[in-house]
Amino acid sequence: MKIFTKHRIFWFSVIGILILFFFTRLYHILTLPIFTDEAIYIRWSQIAANDASWRFISLTDGKQPMYVWIAIVFLKFIHDPLLAGRLVSVFAGLLSTIGMFFLGREIFKNTKIGLLSSLLFALYPFAIVYDKLAVYDSLVTASIIWIIYFTVLLVRNIRLDLGMILGMVIGGGMLTKTNADFGFILLPFSLLLYPFKKKFDTKKFLKFILFALVAVVIANVMYAILRLSPYYYIIGQKNLTFIYSFHDWIREPFAFFLGNMKGLGPWFIQYMTLPFVILAASAFFVDKKYIKEKLFLLVWFVVPFIALAFFGKVIYPRYIFNMTVSILILGAYSLFVFSLIVKKFWIQALLFLVFTSMFLVNDFLLLTNFAASYIPQADKGQLITGWPSGVGVSQTVDYLQKQAQQGKIYVGTEGTYGLMPYALQIYLVNNPNVTIQGFWPIDNTPPSDLIAAAKKMPTYIVFYQSCPPCQNTGIAPLQWPLTPVFQIKRIDPDSYYTLYKVNPQ
Repeated sequence: MKIFTKHRIFWFSVIGILILFFFTRLYHILTLPIFTDEAIYIRWSQIAANDASWRFISLTDGKQPMYVWIAIVFLKFIHDPLLAGRLVSVFAGLLSTIGMFFLGREIFKNTKIGLLSSLLFALYPFAIVYDKLAVYDSLVTASIIWIIYFTVLLVRNIRLDLGMILGMVIGGGMLTKTNADFGFILLPFSLLLYPFKKKFDTKKFLKFILFALVAVVIANVMYAILRLSPYYYIIGQKNLTFIYSFHDWIREPFAFFLGNMKGLGPWFIQYMTLPFVILAASAFFVDKKYIKEKLFLLVWFVVPFIALAFFGKVIYPRYIFNMTVSILILGAYSLFVFSLIVKKFWIQALLFLVFTSMFLVNDFLLLTNFAASYIPQADKGQLITGWPSGVGVSQTVDYLQKQAQQGKIYVGTEGTYGLMPYALQIYLVNNPNVTIQGFWPIDNTPPSDLIAAAKKMPTYIVFYQSCPPCQNTGIAPLQWPLTPVFQIKRIDPDSYYTLYKVNPQ
């Protein structure tokens, strides 16, 4: 108990940060409707949980399987599949919060900076959004934070065990998403932290090179497990959907850069906020200490960010989430230095509020009125305002479950992959009275299977996206023999989610 009484301020701070973290992540965690990517990943996890031969199912779409593997565990204990999938990201966010403490403390050799780093991550709007969604990005971010941490430990201590651990962390990250490749791409920049000013020890330097190579080998050996799947080759194909190949890029290296920066730059500012960007930038000017450490952190943001701007073919705000965590630590450093300059606690608190005020405002809106929050429209479109958002899914599931209690029903969906039919399948696939079938493409003539089913049992179909004969998004073709059961208008103009009942012919 002496450790708690001797360091009670530290432990009270830790408990406070954890309470803040869990409150911001768990409060209204199911308020946002399921969206397309969540439906896909949760359905994959269910299939993999029920059939071991499909543990690499994510590779069929070119996605690495780590999220799916972890979600399998949560699905065994959590009844609601959406909650189970989102708790994976909450768990990843907790790993990130802890990792931010260790990284901030280690790189600047200061416990208070570590605590500030964790606190800022707990308040970070970007993290609050994605730590509550059943997607890969929180897990990737946790991997990146711990990769940076063990990289710092390796270059400062040069031990084989640290090289091995770093390799395993990078390997785990690579099994989550390709972004973790920066773990060894940026490994040479760790030499910024190498003590070259001291008497140069050739043997020690060669040891560092050797242990860094050990990390790279271990990471690639772990990643090689994916070659056990016949779908491994799809990863490379899928990557080319989102990034330009070097062959395409070299012909016009700046053709995509400016266009991508027009998206990436504003997205970064919206999530990080201008006051905090100024705070983080001031880390290079408030004092002349730890310049190499600050540059090292900046590299972990600038290089991946610029690489995405040059090579990104399809980009979303969440792709830069993992890149921005090093900026938070720079901001934590500036806040710490300001606290040394300004001794009065109320002025320190005021400075903290000034630089994090937009974090706090956005956090409040994210927790109480997501649609009004100051986040990129690209994220709002996917999560709440546009057709990728599953507005209406929970009402559909409730309605169909009640109908299935009376006998067999048939449910069609507009689409065969994505939000539909997966969002319905994750809740209804094990119900013996429910048959779910997706249809695409949609034309003026209703599918024969749908018409045949309507003659035998109550038959329904969900429309939620656009199609050539649809008057508006989520509105079925007028020629189809349908009666609306309910319809929800989205925030986007002329966009709806509609559950129809098929009239027997």
